[in-house]
Amino acid sequence: MNFISFFVRNWQFTLIVFVLALVLGIRALMTMPRGEDPPFGAPIFIVLAVYPGTSPADMEELVANPLEEVLYNLGDIKKVISNSSDGLMIMQVEFLYGVNVDNKNNDVVREVNKVRPDLPDGLIILDVVRAASSDVCILQNALVSETASAKELTDLGEDLKRELERVRTLKFVKLQANPAQQIEIKLDLNRMAQYRLGLNQVLGSIQAANVNIPGGSLDLGKRRFNILTTSELARIEDIRKVIVQATPEGKVVHLSDIGEVRMSIEDDIHRARMNGHRAIWVISALKDRQNIVETRAEMEAAIERFKPTLPKHVTLETAFDQAQSVDRRLSGLGQDFIIAILLVMLTLVPLGWRASVVVMISIPLSLAIGVALLSALGYTLNQLSIVGMVVALGLLVDDSIVIVENIERFLRMGYSRRDAAIVATKQITLAVVGCTATLLLAFIPLTFLPEGAGEFIRSLPMAVLMTVLASLFVAMTIIPFLSSLLLKPHEGGQGNFFFRAFKKYINAPYQRVLLWAFRHPAITLIGTALIFLGSLALVPSMGFVLFPVSEKPMFTIEISAPPGTSLDETDRLTRRIEQVVMRRPEVVTTATNVGKGNPRVYYNVFQRDASPNFAELFVQVKPDMQSPEIAALCDTLRKQFLPFAGARIEVKRFAQGPPVPAPVEFRIIGQNIDTLSKYADIVEGIVNKTSGTMYVRNDLRLPRTDLKVVINKEKAGLLGILPAEVAKTVRLGLAGLNVSTFRNEEGDEFNINVGLNVPPDQAMQTFGRLYITSLSGALIPLNQIANLEFGASAPLIKHFNRERYTSVTAFNATGILATDLINSIEKDLESVKLPHGYRFVAAGDREAAEESLGGMGAIVAIALFGLFAILVLEFRTFKSTLIVLSVVPLGIIGAIGILYLIGEPMSFVATIGIIALAGIEIKNSILLVDYTNQLREQGTPLMEAIMDGAETRFLPILLTSLTAIGGLIPIVLESSPLISPLAWVIIGGLISSTILSRIITPLLYKLLPPAVQVKTPTKLD
Repeated sequence: MNFISFFVRNWQFTLIVFVLALVLGIRALMTMPRGEDPPFGAPIFIVLAVYPGTSPADMEELVANPLEEVLYNLGDIKKVISNSSDGLMIMQVEFLYGVNVDNKNNDVVREVNKVRPDLPDGLIILDVVRAASSDVCILQNALVSETASAKELTDLGEDLKRELERVRTLKFVKLQANPAQQIEIKLDLNRMAQYRLGLNQVLGSIQAANVNIPGGSLDLGKRRFNILTTSELARIEDIRKVIVQATPEGKVVHLSDIGEVRMSIEDDIHRARMNGHRAIWVISALKDRQNIVETRAEMEAAIERFKPTLPKHVTLETAFDQAQSVDRRLSGLGQDFIIAILLVMLTLVPLGWRASVVVMISIPLSLAIGVALLSALGYTLNQLSIVGMVVALGLLVDDSIVIVENIERFLRMGYSRRDAAIVATKQITLAVVGCTATLLLAFIPLTFLPEGAGEFIRSLPMAVLMTVLASLFVAMTIIPFLSSLLLKPHEGGQGNFFFRAFKKYINAPYQRVLLWAFRHPAITLIGTALIFLGSLALVPSMGFVLFPVSEKPMFTIEISAPPGTSLDETDRLTRRIEQVVMRRPEVVTTATNVGKGNPRVYYNVFQRDASPNFAELFVQVKPDMQSPEIAALCDTLRKQFLPFAGARIEVKRFAQGPPVPAPVEFRIIGQNIDTLSKYADIVEGIVNKTSGTMYVRNDLRLPRTDLKVVINKEKAGLLGILPAEVAKTVRLGLAGLNVSTFRNEEGDEFNINVGLNVPPDQAMQTFGRLYITSLSGALIPLNQIANLEFGASAPLIKHFNRERYTSVTAFNATGILATDLINSIEKDLESVKLPHGYRFVAAGDREAAEESLGGMGAIVAIALFGLFAILVLEFRTFKSTLIVLSVVPLGIIGAIGILYLIGEPMSFVATIGIIALAGIEIKNSILLVDYTNQLREQGTPLMEAIMDGAETRFLPILLTSLTAIGGLIPIVLESSPLISPLAWVIIGGLISSTILSRIITPLLYKLLPPAVQVKTPTKLD
């Protein structure tokens, strides 16, 4: 073959090409973006609306429904989910995967802006947020002090923020848990009554006094002057002097005459502590496809510049640093590489040291080309792409091993080094290309896995594909060239000590076992079939988990007090929990958040919105703790927190895969809230009785009590009072209202909040003292046109694709599979009869699995038929193809068996491992069938060809299997819940297929011999 001869004979050109490849690979390795997880852009958008003081029912009617109506009609919509609660509406808009995310972002923003004029005027926030993996903060700093004022901490935080924002690769730097200042105006109702002033009149005066309107321009001769009409308030004293009433007699009433104006702190909604001490957060996020290691070094330089400016009573501490985790992961995988290479070297011993050196050279070359290709395709260096290269490490030497072993065989036959390199490579080229093609075809479908799970894991199969493709090129070019230089002819043709030992102690007994199988074909095949069926029978008892928990040394503790609990009471409860956690010797840091969730530090966990009865502790433990140890610590804490009264305490570990509210979730879909609540109670009872559930939550368990303002519309209409004015007045009188913004002389902006100077316990009495301005300007007592009534309402109203629903969720206890719990609960729900128009839907892990594995059947079919097509193309007979494919069930035996033995359930990653295993084991079968066919084409009798082929190909098949296993062992030793099952599956499958296929494949070849045409002997080139 001229292609092979070219690279052997033109060795100078070959060296230049591969030195270039090595340089490109090293450069790509140094410049590739590094991160813990691969960046992925899910077509998910969050619409956030804040309308303070609004009930869930009103949020649903006034905000959620109009937005859903326009967004649900967009093209490629997958689902729209909305949650309406007190003054807050969160809507998740998800499109089908594969759409252009930027275009859909524009569509969502356009439709929200289109409907904005029809939404209530009191809406203070209406944002569209694109869900992006780059929003995860890579660094969470804490400015800690027990004595510094809120303003001092905020100012220091702003200084640090400005320093960090100089790092261009950062996406954003934000402050959290820093209470903002505001201008607070507390009006005195008695004084307002004396001056006959209504609330609307006062508000109008404040707003009119705080404007900045350009006055145009004026030409005076040769010069042009801009006219500034400025009446913007610049000092607090200016606000106090605002005129709210002027009489014809010249009497003026200032704002200070009817109320108090002062600087104060806005609502205290988020308190933070670092290891028990008061703090504010400074969080930073990285732009997509940037190098976290380099960015973190730049950030550290900025932090070192900032530290000397800190006063002695303020310290800067680190609550979370993703770069440390990335460093540990990359260094750990670097060690895995070294271990894997050593194990691969060990498996090459039977080839001899010269042959081993030739094969080992293919490793850095293949990896260099593979990394360069990955970089060119836009992939990053992350935990999955590196694992992909570790997996490929045991596969990329396969082609080189087969070629070098064949060259060695020709050297033992007496060929010269150059002739042996060319002839041996030519003889096996078709088989090697076929082997690699089948391996590539096994991994290619994995790059098309659907949904977010497929996008998340895509860099793993791509790393394998690029590296194995590079290894084929290396094996067909530089390996024959190096063999012609480094290998030497064998005298006597017996090989080295290890080769002779292999023939005597492994190959000879194998030949005897193979002959026994030929004499008892029925027993052999039936026994193998029974073993295969037995392994399949294990699957139901193993269970299924979509994605496992994360092995990261961190977890959260969520504290939920009863609805209506004040922030102070929630904080008191949280301190008790905090002290228990901080006493644990395994705990390194504790970041406490009261009133809000911890900033987002994990790709599928989002920050909880503000709620006075909620708190969250973000706990990090010693980095060397393994996953079982972290699970044991979490279980211990759960038992400790059971006796705590007055709060619901949930210890949760981070999990892999798409975000779900809980692993176990059942939706009850219907229209009437009372009916939904009734059946949610029934479902909750069933879930509570199911053994293995914990943290059972029913959204509608505790109805809330609202104070409703009931307007007499006839009376209000006769007096010329609009319902909107009533709502505005009530809100202003009872809760306060932001009416404008104030910019001081330093350029700082503050909200101007107007409320009443009334103690909280007298809020009800205030209602009877409020006046509202009619269209004629008359002041009408509010209690003449409206009454206050108490009424029960739902605490939360949810929509799924515009249908109302509620949900009951639960977590699975350690050692219990969520799928088993869902199946058990579903059986119990079969006896519950729902009214017409209502239905149960199993969500949580069930729904995520259906979405993530929805296209798996098609992918498996494509892989199998693709393999079939390649094998038919290579062998041109169906019999040879079927003989080769017979190895697939033999690998499944070991894959399932090893998972069962180590107690691992089937999972998304394990399923990927089984698909990849098919391509790996078919490679070995191709080598045997192809060589046996070649022997028969040369006129060798059937039985002799089978025995000779089995003996000759046993060593390369064994070596390629051992190198693959050796490359995967470090991944197993890492005990990663996400990746280790994939390694276990491939190792188990290779063990069973290597052992069983050495008997079954030759036996099937004997029983179903393919038709072969004997060729006239020709001289090999």
